[in-house]
Amino acid sequence: MINYTDIIRAAWKGYDPSRTINVIEDISPMVSTNRVYKITFQDEDFIIAKISTFGKYEHFKEDHRIIHSLSNNLLYPFENLLAKSLLKNNRVYTYRYRKGTIDAWVVFYNPSRVMQRMPARLQEGHIRNFGKQIGKFHLACSRIRNVLPKSSKTLRTDIYTLLEQLEKNEKKFGNKEQSELIKYHCEQFLKNRNKCNAGSFETIPVFIDWNIGNFSVVDNFELFSRWDYDWFRMSSRMLDFYFFSRVVSDAGDKTVFSYLIGPMMEDRFLLFLSEYHKINPFIADEIRFLREVYRFFILNYVIRNGNYFFHEQYAKKLQAEALEIYLPSVDKDFNPEKIIDHLKIRE
Repeated sequence: MINYTDIIRAAWKGYDPSRTINVIEDISPMVSTNRVYKITFQDEDFIIAKISTFGKYEHFKEDHRIIHSLSNNLLYPFENLLAKSLLKNNRVYTYRYRKGTIDAWVVFYNPSRVMQRMPARLQEGHIRNFGKQIGKFHLACSRIRNVLPKSSKTLRTDIYTLLEQLEKNEKKFGNKEQSELIKYHCEQFLKNRNKCNAGSFETIPVFIDWNIGNFSVVDNFELFSRWDYDWFRMSSRMLDFYFFSRVVSDAGDKTVFSYLIGPMMEDRFLLFLSEYHKINPFIADEIRFLREVYRFFILNYVIRNGNYFFHEQYAKKLQAEALEIYLPSVDKDFNPEKIIDHLKIRE
């Protein structure tokens, strides 16, 4: 068992022992293994602490360095969008706790102001405005991409890591047939990534997990605040779009969730893409790469890392569905040419 409160106190002691913590409250959403706490000081000021045991500490530190640079360099109207990490000696402060089998890391944030949450199911006008707004946000990220720190994570290295793990211990991922299925889809991803010329796509900051609990908007659906950076990385903008399809889907936001490919084929998603395309145009290969974005998401975040990121009840459910439903649906239930035709993209 991890004593998260003790880790937070040790992390804060390393940051500023002159300020005394009064109360530490667990405000975690309890979907992932990451924990979020509200820390209130004796003078009633408060901050947010996040503890993670998912991934690698080096990536955690690297991601927050990039996010800090991003938040400083984004211009109006996105200059206050991102939650600000606390700095020490002009650098993002992170704390690593290692004892026995426990390896956990902490970052502190100033609290994000939250305006309106999106409705669980969007109306047509909401979808149009949201598409335009995301198009503008991606453009803003694109304009500052060259001044951000470099990232060591790539899609290929994540998939190669999964292949190495399969080679080392395929039983970890199920029976022989299931392991072969995973291997096949890893190879398909690598092959189709090249076929889509994804290596030539622009690299920008992407947050991937755009569920409606991670951001707030104002009346006209302009983005107001964005938090929760669990799956942040520098990559193609297309990595964000599977979750956008879920935000605008006909089913809407659900308490019990699955990762079906269907939302990317809905007319509502086509509407979202149409509005985005007017602001920030796609090329045909980017749309074709959407299939591989979904494949990568299932392989990397559900199958490879699901046990470490999701709580056990979610991990088991999603991994079983990945093998039975998600992966078998990738090549038969998604048709990028329909989207390309709808957007009238020329080769």
